[in-house]
Amino acid sequence: MRTLITLLVLLCAASSVAAQTPAVPLPNVTGPIPVTADSYPLMASAKLQVVVDLQKAGYVEEEFFVSGRANVYDWAADGSPTIKTAGAPYTTRILLRRPADSRRFSGNAIVEIGNVGRGFDFSFSWGVSHDYFLENGDAWVAITHSPENLEALKVFNPTRYASLSMANPTANERCAAGANSPAAPVPQEEGLRWDAISQIGALLRAARPGGPLAGFNVQRVYATSHGGELATYTAVFHPRAKLATGKPVYDGYIQHRHPAMTRLRRCGAAPAALDPRQIIRNLDVPLIRVVSQTDVLLTYSRRRDDSDAPDDRYRLYEIAGAPHADASFYPYMPSVADQKKTGFDAFLHSWPFPEQCDDETTLLRVPIVTYALDAVYANLTRWVRDGVPPPRAPRVTVENGGTPQARVVLDQNGNAIGGVRSPYVDVAVATYITTTKGPGTCGNLAHMKAFDWAKLNTLYGTPSGYAVQVSSSVDRLVRDRWLTEADGKKIKAAAVVAPTTASR
Repeated sequence: MRTLITLLVLLCAASSVAAQTPAVPLPNVTGPIPVTADSYPLMASAKLQVVVDLQKAGYVEEEFFVSGRANVYDWAADGSPTIKTAGAPYTTRILLRRPADSRRFSGNAIVEIGNVGRGFDFSFSWGVSHDYFLENGDAWVAITHSPENLEALKVFNPTRYASLSMANPTANERCAAGANSPAAPVPQEEGLRWDAISQIGALLRAARPGGPLAGFNVQRVYATSHGGELATYTAVFHPRAKLATGKPVYDGYIQHRHPAMTRLRRCGAAPAALDPRQIIRNLDVPLIRVVSQTDVLLTYSRRRDDSDAPDDRYRLYEIAGAPHADASFYPYMPSVADQKKTGFDAFLHSWPFPEQCDDETTLLRVPIVTYALDAVYANLTRWVRDGVPPPRAPRVTVENGGTPQARVVLDQNGNAIGGVRSPYVDVAVATYITTTKGPGTCGNLAHMKAFDWAKLNTLYGTPSGYAVQVSSSVDRLVRDRWLTEADGKKIKAAAVVAPTTASR
């Protein structure tokens, strides 16, 4: 009897939530958009600087145009979101990579809120974790959510992308002084992205014919990003993004770095760095933040405790030895020819920056970030699907945190103490320096100083001695769920060669 009463209470509560929060409307979808030799998606897998053979992996790639109506929001006086302009039309695109055979589908759809830093679309998550997605049978979906990136698509191929629009419904509005916004009126409105992200998430679950994943049993939809747009969406719009069942559109979030929230609209202001809204709490789905060692001091003020509470499931993973940017994802940028077609400067993936750092270096090629994130995806699914919480990690040890004198505390090898560990720092053959002197992006880049043979001999004796220690470290990390079994095997195989070679 008690069980029946409890069930009725839960059903009533779910019905109440569904009644209070209108279901996210499904947008219209067109596609797949035909592909020819002269008309293909920007960021098409076959046109990246390093090609992933999707057909060999049993995957297909499709592009869809998504159209709907979105509200533009602003902050109310009490700090909550309020509708500034209702029901403005938009049309954007999504790029989908999925198993060709629905029987291989894992049930997971990974939605990437794409990188906007270069003015055209390119993917962090696909570059870092595509091997995991392909091996696991996940679907990956990239959303073009920025007016600048959308305009780059239209420059890239004016005919193919003619229908795309994030037109500003209040195009004559002039932003107030000091709003960190363009003073002159502009024709696009970035604030349309929030409802579009919700509607696309709901669309991926829809079983209606012609949908991007029609015929696939979508069980979980996750959102991930490298930028502050996801931080803003998670904090502000997740609570109001509900399906007709009352369940949330997104089942979990993986936030790379710990970026500050962005403004809600073109003429809006972002919350201040120390605004309490910057620390996200009380989500009804899991949120895992993955912060590189490079970003630990920058994001120190937004640290919070981990939690397993049903209404506040949270993990913060600070990755020892990990850089803000490395060589894992730049190879999956559009080709140089396609970059030029967007109207922006074009770069090779080997050094995709206009400036050189003070100490000439190359992008770090040690897959610390890749292997950590692969385990995060696996652990998120166990948390959502099975209710099994992921492991907890200590924070990277920081001295004088939150002050100008703050620094990461290092071990005898010059690597960070604490944080999420890997064989690269626990069985080290190098010091990983996670910031580099120089202009522009240099502060976000890492470089390594390999140990000399004398130190390697002291630490490990022989190459086989090194391999034994790596194997022991991998076994422990796989057991404790910090590495997937597949990635553990890759690390062990690499350790069989000479230690200095295995780390380059």
